[in-house]
Amino acid sequence: MATTVDSKTAVITRTTLMVGLEIHIELATRTKMFTRVANAAHPSHYDEPPNTLIDPVVCALPGALPVMNKAAVEMSMMVGIALGCSIARHSKWDRKNYYYPDLPKGYQISQYDLPLCHDGKVDIVATAGGTRAIGIIRAHLEEDTGKLGHDLPGGHHYAGSLVDLNRAGTPLLEVVTAPDFDCADDVVTFAEELRNLCRFLGVTEGIMQKGHMRFEPNINLVLELADGSVVKTPIVEVKNLNSFRALKGAIEYESTRQVAQWRETGRTMGRGMKQTRGWDDVALKTLLQREKEDAHDYRYFPEPDLVPVEVSDAWRNEVAARVPELPIARRARYAATYGLSDIDTRNIVDERATCMFFESCVQAAIATGATEQTAGYAAGKLLLNIGAKHANQRGVGVHAIGVSAAQVAGILALREQGTIGPQAVDALFAALCESGDDAKSVAERLGLIIERDEGQLLVWVDAAIAANEQAANDVRAGKMAAIGRIVGAVVRLSGGKVDAKTVNDAIKSRLGQ
Repeated sequence: MATTVDSKTAVITRTTLMVGLEIHIELATRTKMFTRVANAAHPSHYDEPPNTLIDPVVCALPGALPVMNKAAVEMSMMVGIALGCSIARHSKWDRKNYYYPDLPKGYQISQYDLPLCHDGKVDIVATAGGTRAIGIIRAHLEEDTGKLGHDLPGGHHYAGSLVDLNRAGTPLLEVVTAPDFDCADDVVTFAEELRNLCRFLGVTEGIMQKGHMRFEPNINLVLELADGSVVKTPIVEVKNLNSFRALKGAIEYESTRQVAQWRETGRTMGRGMKQTRGWDDVALKTLLQREKEDAHDYRYFPEPDLVPVEVSDAWRNEVAARVPELPIARRARYAATYGLSDIDTRNIVDERATCMFFESCVQAAIATGATEQTAGYAAGKLLLNIGAKHANQRGVGVHAIGVSAAQVAGILALREQGTIGPQAVDALFAALCESGDDAKSVAERLGLIIERDEGQLLVWVDAAIAANEQAANDVRAGKMAAIGRIVGAVVRLSGGKVDAKTVNDAIKSRLGQ
């Protein structure tokens, strides 16, 4: 439909971006949604040869009947609960009819009017400051399609399309948000949080390059004109974005292109006006694919070969009990209770296994007598600094490096007691990666225990003062920054067997400070 104003000459006084987001999440169940054949989204079956994860159900052979995957339903319920959704007591399966070469049946089993999860809400940190509530309209289960490719084995280009059905039938959870976004950065923030949440729940590996999560923003603009009228541009759905960079780029490109298109055509939002566009990662622009179908074009009708999904209170409660404290809440708790920075909390929480190991280290440190705040802060810093360094060298996560939570707590206790110096922590951590002994035993074996001989300490202090005469004179004159050179000299003379604070006090005493 066309506007009643002249779009070519109208003065736009304000432009507001409106974005709703559809996210397709491949669930990492062992088997596919409606058959027992192996699931390509499970880590055990990555990179299988094309068309090997198939069976009569996947290929839609005559007489093959679907059977629902209970694990996929429960994973979807966990995500729904984490997103604040209501879980439907009764939902059903529907056939979404359309033709595409990678859709063997000629229809997709999905959920239409009675989805499994509905009416949720998530708060995210907004770019403009504070938080922003994002409504979740629904999260429904369906099966994924196959995949079309254009490369022959060996990477040779093929002019036609090659069909691989390994992905066909993979459990696919589609999360649909309300159009509550008005800037691309907030969309990306939500997408990152959802990926982190789903990985934390263990429902998907979330590897973007493998298509485990695909984003489809629905974008349009509200244009306020100088004459007081308001127009809305037609909605554009950008399909199958599998990177945060592409998601941000597509939204920002459309926010400019749609103004230019309205100027040219005067077309506004209405029935039959929706477009589907793709994203060109090289040209950094969207490209028209087709005029978007409305829901009635898919001729939805109930799937006759599957019974509805009936969720009892007991089943819902059982699934809800599996949902752990979520990433956003954990980050807030780590910052408030332990005093860790935002970047530190994100680095801890981004990998669930690392986060769980961190929690174990904190509890082990508390058991040795540390306060909760001291244990959390010290364990976080140790794992993110020294632990991460050794983990990177070994090509594994910190949780898999070979050090136990009890050993980490032992290192922290030795430092808190002043039994080992800061320079000894790295060597001790590395040794514990290869040993099952307790931290103190290993520290003693390596000669890392701080020397407590007061007479020997003063010998080292006097030698360091004599070797750093200018620094000593500066300290006598009240220039305390110079004391670091003398402290360093004492530490070197002792082979790292002295505590820096004790050395600092001894030097001050010797120099009359």
